[in-house]
Amino acid sequence: MATPYVTDESGKYIAATQRPDGTWRKQRKVKEGYVPQEEVPVYENKYVKFFKSKPSLPPGMNPSEAPASKTQQSTKPDNDTTLSKTAKRNMKRKEKRKQDKGERDPVEEAQQELERVNISETPVQKDKEASNENQAAEKTKKIKNLRKKLRQVEDLQQKIDSGEIKQPSKEQLEKLGRRKALEEELEDLELDL
Repeated sequence: MATPYVTDESGKYIAATQRPDGTWRKQRKVKEGYVPQEEVPVYENKYVKFFKSKPSLPPGMNPSEAPASKTQQSTKPDNDTTLSKTAKRNMKRKEKRKQDKGERDPVEEAQQELERVNISETPVQKDKEASNENQAAEKTKKIKNLRKKLRQVEDLQQKIDSGEIKQPSKEQLEKLGRRKALEEELEDLELDL
């Protein structure tokens, strides 16, 4: 669509146009040599230009014969005489694979997989053993942690007794107060092992 221009003594203008909703656009003054956006040619690099300029048919071929030859090339040859023995064999194998893949029913595949699965009680037993091992590992970890806390409490008590710490802070006093609870918890865990 060419943009209508109006030229008068003051310059070149794009004429006022009506929008689809019925309102009007103002006329706009443009400089000499202005090309509207919709009329600017699309940039094509040299390779695109080369392939567009390249003829689609081989030199010397009649354009009326071109569509007939393209359809012959695109269709598969119906007669097997053009194919070699190995090509025929390969085509048969490919067709057979396609049929095997296409004919398999998802339900049948699921049934075959279920038949392969061996149901026994050993996985449950293994899970129980693993959970027992995990519990034992957790208990040993907890025991180790409690012993560490008790050691810290004892160290703190020694520092207070020796006079290194003259006035213990609130947190330090709370730590000393938890000593009995830590010892009881440690005894309970050691009895469970």
